[in-house]
Amino acid sequence: MNGRPTLQQLVRLRSLLQVAEAELYYLTRTDARLFAMPLTVEQMGQLPFDDELAERVDAFVARFGRLQDTVGDKLLPAFLVATAEKLGTALENLDRAEKLGLIQSADTWLAVRKLRNRMIHEYVGEPSELQNALTAAHQNITALAEALANIKERLVGLFPELATVDAPENPIIMNPTRDCLP
Repeated sequence: MNGRPTLQQLVRLRSLLQVAEAELYYLTRTDARLFAMPLTVEQMGQLPFDDELAERVDAFVARFGRLQDTVGDKLLPAFLVATAEKLGTALENLDRAEKLGLIQSADTWLAVRKLRNRMIHEYVGEPSELQNALTAAHQNITALAEALANIKERLVGLFPELATVDAPENPIIMNPTRDCLP
């Protein structure tokens, strides 16, 4: 690449930013409802009998996983390609993101990725493990939001035209990261 992303790459970047922002918006709304009161092991044990709580947990797990996937597995590699960085394995990309100051720590990001898997697998397992995994995910939403904000800030700084690229319209909100961080 000759230092400038193609129009197609810019459109993809803008679309990924919009998707990630919408995912963060919905995740933070679900997080606020799920953690309005501290989650207890007893509540996790009652999930099969509490449809409302089970639906909030399902939504939280799905939204957390989607945001982590979008930012780490789609947006970050697209960022690296657009900025003429070497694209590598997921771990290499995370290490590069850390060096670029996009994420605080590749190790933390990997731990967040494992949280998603823990929440899914522990859902049918031990209530205390699910409660611990959900609480840890709740505490790591800020890391996901900061990574998204850092990537967006860097992209818009490098490619101001991203603000005007035609991308699929997002009917929800264009900048939820500013308005919904805890």
